[in-house]
Amino acid sequence: MHTRTIDPADIVNLNIPNYSHGVDVDAATRWLHLSGQVGARPDGSFAPDFESQCRQALANIEACLRDADMNLNNVVMLRSYLTHREDLAALRRIRSEVFGDRHFASTLVFISGLVDPGWRVELEIVAAAA
Repeated sequence: MHTRTIDPADIVNLNIPNYSHGVDVDAATRWLHLSGQVGARPDGSFAPDFESQCRQALANIEACLRDADMNLNNVVMLRSYLTHREDLAALRRIRSEVFGDRHFASTLVFISGLVDPGWRVELEIVAAAA
């Protein structure tokens, strides 16, 4: 499988870490559409702070990817839902730490709340594998 980022020169360059306008996936035979993952631990508890919740949500994503015989390199789309605008810088920093310089399609939405009022982030991915 080969992927190619889509960032046309004639549309705005948002200059955001880990962001591309699109990803062209060639010859993928398996797709994983993962439900949104929140920062809840296996026992259902969660830390009150954004960074801990974000890292736990990413750990939950990695566990699901592992179960599907995939890893973070298979991610081609990330949707992020944040309840606090001030968490944006931390999200971008953590994404860069976790994904390195990889680029993928990405959407970020600020929302008024999640199912549990204590949750601050929900992350949803699409992954592809050959």
